[in-house]
Amino acid sequence: MSDKAAPALPAQEILPASHGWGEELRQTFTLAWPLVIAQLAQNALHTTDVILLGWLGPDYLAAATLGTTFFMPFLLFATGVVGAVAPLVSQARGARDIKSVRRIVRQGFWAAILLGLILVPIILQIRPIYEFLGQDPRATRMAEEFVQIVVWSLFPALGIIVLRSFLSSFDATRAILIITVLGVFVNAGIAYTLIFGNFGMPRLELRGAAIATLVTNCIMFAVMLVYVVRHRRFKRFNILIRFWKPDWGHFRAIFRIGIPIGLTVLAETGLFTAAALLMGRIGIDEVAAHAVALQCASIAFMVPLGLGVAATVRVGVAYGRGDREGVRKAGWMSFMLGTGFMVLSATAFLLFGPGIIRLFLDPAQPENLNAIALAGSFLVIAGLFQLVDGAQVVAAHALRGLSDTKVPMLLAIFGYWFVGLPVAYVLGFVFDMRGVGIWLGLAAGLAFAAVALAARFAMRERLGLLDRMVEP
Repeated sequence: MSDKAAPALPAQEILPASHGWGEELRQTFTLAWPLVIAQLAQNALHTTDVILLGWLGPDYLAAATLGTTFFMPFLLFATGVVGAVAPLVSQARGARDIKSVRRIVRQGFWAAILLGLILVPIILQIRPIYEFLGQDPRATRMAEEFVQIVVWSLFPALGIIVLRSFLSSFDATRAILIITVLGVFVNAGIAYTLIFGNFGMPRLELRGAAIATLVTNCIMFAVMLVYVVRHRRFKRFNILIRFWKPDWGHFRAIFRIGIPIGLTVLAETGLFTAAALLMGRIGIDEVAAHAVALQCASIAFMVPLGLGVAATVRVGVAYGRGDREGVRKAGWMSFMLGTGFMVLSATAFLLFGPGIIRLFLDPAQPENLNAIALAGSFLVIAGLFQLVDGAQVVAAHALRGLSDTKVPMLLAIFGYWFVGLPVAYVLGFVFDMRGVGIWLGLAAGLAFAAVALAARFAMRERLGLLDRMVEP
């Protein structure tokens, strides 16, 4: 099939205009729940490696943590960039433009390859960079050994994001869920075999964990690609046909929309890294308590994150269809579901906080008692934190459905770094509120972002965000 002549999307591939909030609720929930579980499964991939490497000993776990800490910001930035495929494909779906769908996905792969070629040589410089920063030489050498293998997973991982964005835009989120859960078991099996040398395989320790990550990502990408090119619903898109042919308009659009997304993700990740460093200035118990509270918040965060992806798709399809009412309902329904869930999780933190903390810290150990008390106070504030964190991520994703990412990036960065971090420092150290002050600062920064981003979506017509929308 040539790019010059392609049929429009069939009518059954277009999400119908929602005639009521109940129907919008049903469609959003159906789209979002597999994404939520898939996000949790994605976290389980990393958790499996942490557990297995912990069995080897603290030196191996520390080295892998150093390597992952260095690698992850580059991966998150690149993931944000190629994630721009989701709103672009959703808008093309709404406009019934099959040719643009194919071209966007193809240029998404191009962007993934280019980012990998740029970032891999930088990531491979981990050893001189860590030596310059004064990290332990032995841990640095071990981290380099890990990164030299795991860095190549950047290419399949970004390819997975391109395909996930495509499938999400066409509501095929159950396929994403199944493949991600498959990846959890594949990774666990390979890692267990290679880290410890089980079943007659060599004992590779850190290298075994890195190989498991690389192979798992390759398998997941291959399975997802075969699903897309062979499934009767998606093979007509011919996403690999004339793969070498450029489409510079869509290629530039991916970077124009995606770079602000990547920078926003980096800014938020950097805020939590800075908060952990501030906790480290107070004491070990504060760091441990912070880790427990943050892990609880991170698990709950997967729900609004999945709803945010659904918001991008639903808003994007309505935008491409020229449906102003559909944009309104899609954005606010996801926002209400995300904040509504966070009300429940905040309530759970307040009512069951002590029991939750005992899952992480054993109260029978006297040395844990101070950390447990601190974690309890942090978890109370995490309730407030939950509400604004869920609101800001859903609002940001809804705006992405309108291809609006640059101003939201600036608003988020200002909230994180010019509101959140200064408030955290002032409350924590000037007013001597210590860890509680730092958590209040995080909540303040996210609250600013939530209010600013939600207000921007509410004023989308006044701000001209729908001016380029083609009316039906």
